[in-house]
Amino acid sequence: MTYCVGLKLNAGLVLLSDTRTNAGLDNISTYRKMFHFENPGERVIVIMTAGSLSVTQTTLARLQEAIEAPDADETSSIMRAETMLQVATIIGNTLNRTRRDITEQCRDLSQQASASMIVAGQRAGGTMRLFLIYPEGNFIEATDDTPYLQIGEHKYGKPILDRVVTPETSLSDAKKAVLLSMDSTLRSNLSVGMPLDLAVIERDDCRVSQRRRIDEGDPAFMAMSAAWSAALRDSFVNIQI
Repeated sequence: MTYCVGLKLNAGLVLLSDTRTNAGLDNISTYRKMFHFENPGERVIVIMTAGSLSVTQTTLARLQEAIEAPDADETSSIMRAETMLQVATIIGNTLNRTRRDITEQCRDLSQQASASMIVAGQRAGGTMRLFLIYPEGNFIEATDDTPYLQIGEHKYGKPILDRVVTPETSLSDAKKAVLLSMDSTLRSNLSVGMPLDLAVIERDDCRVSQRRRIDEGDPAFMAMSAAWSAALRDSFVNIQI
């Protein structure tokens, strides 16, 4: 399993994913779940994935193949699509087609292949957008009322997002929020694991403004985790009932 989270704020987009893939207790591997596509200054697209690795890898390979095709156009290539809505539509159609193909191949084994994706980005002249794409290819979009989206093992990291994230949240506080959301998930679910990939897209930059790989034992992440644990313990002790 995995955990990926994206925030859409007035100041930009903040995205975080883990890298653990679990195919059983004795088959745990590390695979990147965050992928960047950008033409700096013209458009930036970040895709985060959860679910069947065969579905997500094949979907991404097909998207890349469509980008590089000699006849690529706005209906087939996410790097030529005129809007982020069209980008989400292309990715959703590709994900759905891939899921159906792989499920058909595994039909005799009575296995179902499924995956979901978070897609974030901006095209020059357009607005920042953040989508959650379901296995069937349909999608929902982050709004001011719900400025974040999650896929994978999301329940452990949701409470802090509900309490602290609004469209006005700064990028600095947003990075803190997604990292603490991930920290809570790491502590409660063994199917989520490090290293982590963090990306920030500042509004109208049309490029990945910041990217960071956080490895096991990262001093800053460990210090933040310890401080959060201490703050929670102190608050718990001080609450009167």
